[in-house]
Amino acid sequence: MNMKVNIAGVEWKNPVTVASGTFGSGAEFSEYVDLNKLGAVTTKGVANIPWAGNPTPRVAETYGGMMNAVGLQNPGIDLFCERDIPFLKAYDTKIIVNVCGKSAEDYCEVVERLADEDVDMLEINISCPNVKEGGIAFGQNPQAAEEITKAVKRYAKQPVIMKLSPNVTSIGEMAKAVEAGGADAVSLINTLTGMKIDINRKAFVLANKTGGVSGPAIHPIAVRMVYEAANAVKVPIIGMGGIASAEDAIEMILAGASAVSVGTANFHNPAVTMEVVDGIAEYMERQGFEQMKDMVGLVK
Repeated sequence: MNMKVNIAGVEWKNPVTVASGTFGSGAEFSEYVDLNKLGAVTTKGVANIPWAGNPTPRVAETYGGMMNAVGLQNPGIDLFCERDIPFLKAYDTKIIVNVCGKSAEDYCEVVERLADEDVDMLEINISCPNVKEGGIAFGQNPQAAEEITKAVKRYAKQPVIMKLSPNVTSIGEMAKAVEAGGADAVSLINTLTGMKIDINRKAFVLANKTGGVSGPAIHPIAVRMVYEAANAVKVPIIGMGGIASAEDAIEMILAGASAVSVGTANFHNPAVTMEVVDGIAEYMERQGFEQMKDMVGLVK
């Protein structure tokens, strides 16, 4: 039985990675997770300069998940290259660097800086709902999404994964736009924009007013969007959104995802990624699948 997957020319040992921002850059989870067991580690978003993120409170629990408005707090590309890449290089896993920015120039600066670094893939976050300046502007307009993809591709030495926002009218149209811009793969979904009000304080729970909703509650929406995107484009899809078990991950793969990303579930079960890898293997054996690619998009 072969669990290997090929995403834009990069071979992962299995189809499981982690969602950016839920795993740091690996170090804080390395006590709980054997990083060698993951197909890839996707880092927290990194920008050209350090970002402080949004004011607190910026995390809240919601029914069936959570809401965050962290605002992509990160130490910036210099410290990231100095500290996080060498840490991850010690493990037998692919490294996907998530890149964030507030303008096309910001994104390109980070991508150009990473061209000489020993990392395997870049995930371009054009879909964060909590960053006022950039992110969502690129992530909701097909033309802007295509343009930012083209700009990044001019500087990128590694394959580029464009991370899509679910806060759009047509996810298929957005996937086609980034494919037209030269994206090597697409990842989806990022969080859905939500709001929570404390009825006793009569105030917003998050300082940012709105936040990104993630967790099991959004899983059926994510499966539908992965299916739509997979049937709209030819590039590989990395599916994410509320995956908390092997069953959730397999659902994404059958809908058309070549790989999956586990996010919010890491917070309440740090070992979840290893369970997902084992669960997919058991399912393949039980169902008689010889290779991962035989499962991808099987349900039409």
